[in-house]
Amino acid sequence: MLRVLMVSKACYVAEYRKKLRALVEAGDIELGLVVPPFWRFGRDVAPFEPGDDEGYRVFILPPRFNGRVHLHYYPGLGRVLAEFKPDLVHLDEEPYDLVTFHGVRLARRVGATALFFTWQNMLNPIPPPFSWFQRAVFAGVAGAIAGNPEAEQVLRRRGFTGPVAVIPQFGVDPGLFRPEPRPRSGPFRVGFVGRLVPEKGADWLLEAMAGLEGDWELVIVGGFGSDPAVRRQIEARLRELGGRWRLLGPFASGQMPEFYRSIDVLVVPSRTGRRWKEQFGRVIVEAQACGVPVVGSDSGEVPRTIGDGGIVVPEGDVLGLRGAIRRLMLDPTLRQILGRLGRSQAAARFSHRAIAEQTRRFYHRLVLSRA
Repeated sequence: MLRVLMVSKACYVAEYRKKLRALVEAGDIELGLVVPPFWRFGRDVAPFEPGDDEGYRVFILPPRFNGRVHLHYYPGLGRVLAEFKPDLVHLDEEPYDLVTFHGVRLARRVGATALFFTWQNMLNPIPPPFSWFQRAVFAGVAGAIAGNPEAEQVLRRRGFTGPVAVIPQFGVDPGLFRPEPRPRSGPFRVGFVGRLVPEKGADWLLEAMAGLEGDWELVIVGGFGSDPAVRRQIEARLRELGGRWRLLGPFASGQMPEFYRSIDVLVVPSRTGRRWKEQFGRVIVEAQACGVPVVGSDSGEVPRTIGDGGIVVPEGDVLGLRGAIRRLMLDPTLRQILGRLGRSQAAARFSHRAIAEQTRRFYHRLVLSRA
């Protein structure tokens, strides 16, 4: 029996912890989870969401510097390590974060193997002390999980030589995210999930919709960014659409399946920035699991995640974006075909069970290599 302790701030979300249930189903892993009681997002607080955590232990530890992604850490982690006695410590954070550096040092003290996770798919400069943290982490771990192929390439270019598995951080539950069994009526509904900011391509989407003829409605889950000037620009573009849009605000994870089942297409028109591009596109997988085709830009991992379950257009190509949406609006058969392909892909590649199985195998590989 392999004893694994995962340290993950993201696992305050109950839906994400379904991967942990899948990890222990094989019966060869005894799992513990260190997670905060809540996580701060500026002035907002996201509490730990109750869920079905049977089969593994949950250690709720308050982090120091809660809300600081790169600077938080758990003062009580050493006590948990001494109690749980893991063979492997899975630090579900970037290698340049303080929490990862702290966790690797403590794991070494108790003789445990360690690994980290990374989404970072751009070779951005890392200043001290974070570059120092990364150097120590690279030297102290047995391996790493990269959320996408470009993240693995970035690790190699930064000098990491250990084993790397390319596995998304979390999957989707195809039983919860499933297609609507009955056909819907009403206008063609175009969905957008995320902040209405330039990096998410909100301006491109609104421009594309402004020139789209036919009976349609744009439905948005999310809110505005923090830049007042950008908000004014987005609001002006929304007014150009007349009454053909609805802004629903942010949704909890449990509300998302119903939203996806209410739309005909999800649009992910992301824009590559100087320091950021799409690293996965979880909303793509969720929509596809619900049988909804996706139209996305070719930013970062969007094309790879969409796969056969949608249409990819070049970044910034408003006419191409509008044309892809129009094509799906006018062709229900194509929507059904892409919806079925996306659903099949989501279940096979991106389910919690599929991701957990890949992760479980990598755990055993790392521990055996250190034996």
